Amino acid sequence: MGSQIDNGANGGSSLIFLGTGCSSAVPNARCLIQPSDPPCKVCSDSLSIPPELNPNYRCNTSLLIDYLEDDGVSHRYILIDVGKCFREQVLRWFVRHKIPRVDSIILTHEHADAVLGLDDIRVVQPFSPTNDIEPTPIYLTQFAMDSISVKFSYLATKKLKEGQEVRRVAQLDWRIIESNHEKPFLCSGLEFVPLPVMHGEDYVCLGFLFGRKSRVAYISDVSRFIPSTESVISKSGNQQLDLLILDTLYRGGSHNTHLCWDQSLDAVKRICPKKALLIGMTHEYDHDRDNEILSEWSCREGIPVQLAHDGLRLFIDL
Repeated sequence: MGSQIDNGANGGSSLIFLGTGCSSAVPNARCLIQPSDPPCKVCSDSLSIPPELNPNYRCNTSLLIDYLEDDGVSHRYILIDVGKCFREQVLRWFVRHKIPRVDSIILTHEHADAVLGLDDIRVVQPFSPTNDIEPTPIYLTQFAMDSISVKFSYLATKKLKEGQEVRRVAQLDWRIIESNHEKPFLCSGLEFVPLPVMHGEDYVCLGFLFGRKSRVAYISDVSRFIPSTESVISKSGNQQLDLLILDTLYRGGSHNTHLCWDQSLDAVKRICPKKALLIGMTHEYDHDRDNEILSEWSCREGIPVQLAHDGLRLFIDL
């Protein structure tokens, strides 16, 4: 069966963009409490335009994969990253798209914008005052596990100490994965290939390749591609991606831990997917203005590229 990506509802598998913004999210709070002269339009518009109608309102990057299993009936919900905005994302987009739960979680890394919503995972789990529920599998590297064990010791602890009271907290089944594209893992019936990338020259972050019918690569935090990783997802090195979801932080200039506009588009040209969507944007990006510019770029280069937005649901055969 050939790959298919569709913006329309068809009841199949889909990707829901819970967040497409940077760590500080958009609007940038500083723009609102210390406004510039003239004020930042992207941020000031957030005071008058509801988030559901404002593509420039961006929570921390996060993707929900609604995977329709091979039986054509059962849906599995796989969450990539659980950042500072997770509760807001649940209230806005889980409700809007009628997502009832999370079946499994994958973490790209252990920075605040990827993990600080972990406490709120309990809201997408069955209620039990004694924590007597099946824990949600969560896939992460040992490095991330070590960090989270400090940040959230009560979530990482397996057993209560003698005399310790039971408190309702998220129940998680921690599963260690390797930063190696030759070590795929199965998550809620879907295979994921880890894609190690540099997130600053001192830090390895993971992206993920998934999908049998359509090949999708999700890379939310990257400043430089490791050659072996780029080869796995490039048209020249392997099979062409159907969709590349890629980091782009600033509209101009560069950054030491993220790709920005020029670098992201250069990467898209090298990797040459059938389609690309950009995420991780700051308030420098205006959704409508910059998508017009990207439409012109896409016509020149022959690769459709657009900025994603929070709440976007993309139906796709996986």
